[in-house]
Amino acid sequence: MLHHPDDSPQRAVLRCCSPVTPSALAIAIVLSTTLAGCGGGAPASQSGGGAQPTPPPPLVLRGQPIGSASVVPVAVGGFRVTTVEPAQMKALVEASVSYGTAVTGTPTCAVTLYTLRYHTLDGKGADTEASTAIMLPSGSQPACQGSRPVLLYAHGTSALKSNDMTDLSGTEVRTVAAMFAAQGYIVVAPNYAGYAGSTLDYHPYLDASQQSADMIDALRASRSVLASLGASASNRLMLSGYSQGGFVAMATQRAMQRDYASEFTLTAAAPLSGPYALLQFGDAIFNGAPTLGSSGFLPMLFTAAQRAGANLYTSPTQVYATQYASGIETLLPGSLSLGALVTAGKLPNDVLFAQDSLPQTSGYSAYFGSDHLLSSAYRDSYLSDLKAQPCNASNNAPLNCAPAQALRKWLLKNDLRNYTPALPMLLCGGNQDPVVPFANTDAAVAYFRAQGMGAGLLAVLDLDDSALLADYRTVRAEFAAAKQVLKLSITQAGGSNAAANQALRDSYHAGLVAPFCLREARKFFDTAPAR
Repeated sequence: MLHHPDDSPQRAVLRCCSPVTPSALAIAIVLSTTLAGCGGGAPASQSGGGAQPTPPPPLVLRGQPIGSASVVPVAVGGFRVTTVEPAQMKALVEASVSYGTAVTGTPTCAVTLYTLRYHTLDGKGADTEASTAIMLPSGSQPACQGSRPVLLYAHGTSALKSNDMTDLSGTEVRTVAAMFAAQGYIVVAPNYAGYAGSTLDYHPYLDASQQSADMIDALRASRSVLASLGASASNRLMLSGYSQGGFVAMATQRAMQRDYASEFTLTAAAPLSGPYALLQFGDAIFNGAPTLGSSGFLPMLFTAAQRAGANLYTSPTQVYATQYASGIETLLPGSLSLGALVTAGKLPNDVLFAQDSLPQTSGYSAYFGSDHLLSSAYRDSYLSDLKAQPCNASNNAPLNCAPAQALRKWLLKNDLRNYTPALPMLLCGGNQDPVVPFANTDAAVAYFRAQGMGAGLLAVLDLDDSALLADYRTVRAEFAAAKQVLKLSITQAGGSNAAANQALRDSYHAGLVAPFCLREARKFFDTAPAR
């Protein structure tokens, strides 16, 4: 369901790293010891007896910085500082990051945040502007000096156009800064086109081509200014992201491998809890199993596809219920949270389909009702195409199909099961995720393995896997303990078991899975062999 941010699940739906309780892991780790055992143009014309001069090629703006990087002051203890010292970062982490430094590690380096604007592309390949955060470590410890490894990080979905990865008050920003920059990584964290002062009036949500170009251009621009900031990058380049960012990270790795192999040599990648199998994900939603936050992310996806030329509709009324069609194309990202949009009557409370719309998967009745987002006629057209052109018939060739319906064609185009990673990759998530089902990870893993990607390159962590002999036993035991701590915090305060289970569901994607997966990603990067 979509709720007001103060109702708690709202941040869990669309942000990476909402806190559960900062001190919970101290209890969780104790419990885990018992439990232990993711130009063409026309030819030049002729006149006056001679050929016209050939015009110069157009200026390539992609990846060029716009101006210089600017330091971003941070509010700490009632003061604004330009560099966050390790002790200050520790206090910030303990105050708001799930499980605090027990999961991020104790900060070693001071961190300075910069913002940098740069040229990139919109969904149709035209020039636009975006911005990126650059987090630089410093300090007397060896891990904070000299040439440092670089992490290119893709953030999770936000409904707020003001979302900015330099804002250290944000939980995801704080987690990434503590987990990586304060441990010696240079972090480049793009805000994406459409956010944080970008000139683009929409966000190309889950547009694999645009979002990977955006990430690459942010990295190019950041590399060009590092020396002026007194920083030096080593040859170790890592790539990660969570939720939407997991998808973006995998799309970026594909683009670097396929199109920019001579420019970038990634050491390792860790896409986390992302919707990699986008067509399978869409088919499951329309076939009767929507996910938490569907009424927020689907309008963003539809608008991105429409603006990229996918021709999903000629009028929004062909897709949306009448009461929501007007103005929805400019609604997200915007100035209001999802909870505020629900309160204002701009979005339903995560009810996607009409009460009588069929089929309905058992256990998903909450997503069907009279106050619904999508028109029944549009759902029926999707299901008709799904029946006529089924996909996902095999692990080896899941996209060997030819959908005719415009949305399914767009999802097929942006599904990432069409290449094989050629570097060490960690995929991490949890199989009870109500926002981005772990089926996306399972499907990507099945495809990669069917293409011959060996276990030596592909590591997979399902935090909710209870198999005694599976890998990552210690972290899985810690995760199980953390879930129990969260539920106990509800019941011991007088809440019911149902309320405890709801709290677990609301916190699962962002508050529980995210910090554990990010920690394992850092461990994976720290030990990745040079390439």
